[in-house]
Amino acid sequence: MSRRNTGLRFQPSGGARTPQVPVGKKQRLVIERLANDGRGIAFIEGRTWFVAGALPEEEVEARVLAARSQVVEARAERVLSASPIRLVPPCAHAGQCGGCTLQHLPHDEQLALKQRTLAEQLARVADVQPQEWVAPLVGADFGYRRRARIAVRWDVKARQLDVGFRAASSQAIVGIKDCQVLVQPLQPLMRALPGLLRGLDKPQAVGHVELFHGTASALLLRHTQPLGEADLQRLREFCAAHQAQLWLHGEGEPHPDQPGARLGFRLEQWNLELEYRPGDFVQVNEAVNEAMVAQALDWMNPQPGERVLDLFCGLGNFALPLARQVREVVAVEGVEAMVQRARGNAAANRLDNVHFFQADLSNPLADAPWARQGFDAVLLDPPRDGAFEAVRQIAATGAKRVVYVSCNPATLARDSAELVKQGYQLKKAGILDMFPQTAHVEAMALFEAG
Repeated sequence: MSRRNTGLRFQPSGGARTPQVPVGKKQRLVIERLANDGRGIAFIEGRTWFVAGALPEEEVEARVLAARSQVVEARAERVLSASPIRLVPPCAHAGQCGGCTLQHLPHDEQLALKQRTLAEQLARVADVQPQEWVAPLVGADFGYRRRARIAVRWDVKARQLDVGFRAASSQAIVGIKDCQVLVQPLQPLMRALPGLLRGLDKPQAVGHVELFHGTASALLLRHTQPLGEADLQRLREFCAAHQAQLWLHGEGEPHPDQPGARLGFRLEQWNLELEYRPGDFVQVNEAVNEAMVAQALDWMNPQPGERVLDLFCGLGNFALPLARQVREVVAVEGVEAMVQRARGNAAANRLDNVHFFQADLSNPLADAPWARQGFDAVLLDPPRDGAFEAVRQIAATGAKRVVYVSCNPATLARDSAELVKQGYQLKKAGILDMFPQTAHVEAMALFEAG
């Protein structure tokens, strides 16, 4: 049966759809302000544009990267009218590499952006502000990063190995030999690395490379196929020439090429050395990490007779310094391998008043044997998801003081609201500039029982 044409035309409820902005389109924009992630914000034709590499009061020509509904993501390709505070990025790869996104913004403005981000999240989500804003903890603007993951990909068509960092808003690899945020001891390794990897008999077997520096420098090579003896010898000679340990990661866990090789970092103020293995979480900024630990202990004001709880303790970055000052530290971590290494670190530093336990910190803590005696103070340093389930039970521990170290202001604000609900007051807060040249915000907050 033939279909009859009635001549009627239907359109979705709500009227005609607004045409989508095509990817690749160029658009002139005037930037009004910065978003929390450091991108410029512009408004045109009912849409909000987020423009990487743009500053307030600038006129830019931007290229569309993605668009959905009334939000457009773009990148500034030409600055038609520059802000007076704009800097020429010292790195030739700025704007291409996805690692540093704020090199065009002066460091004091970067700090102000991060401070605003923290304050806005606390006010909007928790309706709270600290009784005292503390000055940012800062270190060097460049040359601070003691750990880096190098992206590697075998280009089948070109039959060559791409080595560098992931591009901004892309999975493409930007070839980089000089990275100005790496600590100086890793710079020679970074410069020589592409030549080493491309000279291997089986470069396509390389998955990725990680560089580390602490008590020693180290190179970890992740390989997806067994390495031949000739390639192993090349890697060994390269690491020997650069005075670096060689670590290999095929099947199973990473292991040192030379049995017994130890990799670690020091906390000089407390005469502590912590051992770790590639794959363990370690703060990448040595100077800010040590200042962060010192500030956390200063805010907590631990007393010799007290019992303190350290949640998400990792390798003992906070727990071991705390153990120098209190009667007992109970430290809890979700990853069993980290707990074992933390226990080893306590033993190596001759600390017998810190006790490490493995536990799923998304579950209630009150029934855990180590929690039954209560605590005088609590320190927590959770991942980006925050610590809502643990925070819900803080008051039940009897703690009078809580120091919360955060790598995500949004979840810090959410958890702050819960602490305030339990009767704690937000006494102090401030940012930790762990990642200069990026919009990443780390923060610390002190709560005290009302």
